[in-house]
This record gives sequence, structure tokens and C-alpha cells, in this order.
Amino acid sequence: MTTATLTDQAQLELVRTRHVRQMELTVRILQHIMACVDGATATTLRDPDDGAKGWTTLEVLCHLRDYDAIFYQRAQMMAAGGTPDLPGYDHEALATERRYNEQDPATVLAALVESRARFVAFFRGLTPEQWQATGIHPERGLFTMTDAAMQVGLHDVLHIEQITRILASA
Repeated sequence: MTTATLTDQAQLELVRTRHVRQMELTVRILQHIMACVDGATATTLRDPDDGAKGWTTLEVLCHLRDYDAIFYQRAQMMAAGGTPDLPGYDHEALATERRYNEQDPATVLAALVESRARFVAFFRGLTPEQWQATGIHPERGLFTMTDAAMQVGLHDVLHIEQITRILASA
């Protein structure tokens, strides 16, 4: 083995570190995007790929805020041990029940930033044993803590693309 070769464990730790860093960066990207979006634009333009049923930028932002809390709750359950059954949620029902499009964009973004800082600190504070934790995801089956870390950033990127598509339709 050369000094340039990483062990499997070192590679896994590097992947985890990079995904946690991605979680920080995607929220910063959202802050930059939303700084350029006025309230009317955030609540009227809809995702052109979904027609009249498409979400607005504000609805996507609310979804990201709420799912940050959901992902955090699931990760906490896993870290506690025992391979728990992770709860499922209906994102469309949440959007309707919580009246996403009537919320204040700045307040929603601030809540997401706060939630994400807590989540990043959570991941950075995990012990090696907690990184080994698993749960049963309602859609994916066996789900690892590494999967949880990766899911957050990938979910963000999916919706950042959606937000930029909505805004580009103006």
C-alpha cells in the first residue's frame, strides 16, 4: 500500500465529511438565491415542469425547511440505536396543511439556516459507533447514517435545481 492509498474506512470518513460540508454549502446557495427573490415572485411563479400544480419557490423552500427537521429526527432515531422504523411523511399533505405559500420567505429561510446548523453539528458530533447506526427507511428499506448524510445534500440539490428552474421561467 502506498501512502497515497486510503483505507476503506478513511475513504468512508472522507465521503461523510464531504457530504456534511455539502449540507452547509447548499444552504448558503439558497441564501444567495433567495436574496434576489421578492415575495411576489416567491409566491406566484410555479414549477413549469408541473404545470398549474407545480410548487412555488416559497413552497419548495418550506418543504426544504420541514424535511430538514424530518431528516434530523430520523437521524436522531438511528443514532439512538436499535434499527428503528423511520416515519414516513406525505410532502403534498404537509404543503397544504401548513399553508406553505402563505408563509414569510425570510422567516422560512432563517428557520432552515438554524435547523441546518443544528444538523451539521449533529453529524460532526457522531461517534464512530453512531456512524454505524441504521434504520428502516419507509421507501428505501435499510438505511445507514451515511445514507442519511448523503440524502440531505442530494435532496437540497434536487430542489435548488427546481427553484432555479422556477425562477428561470419568469
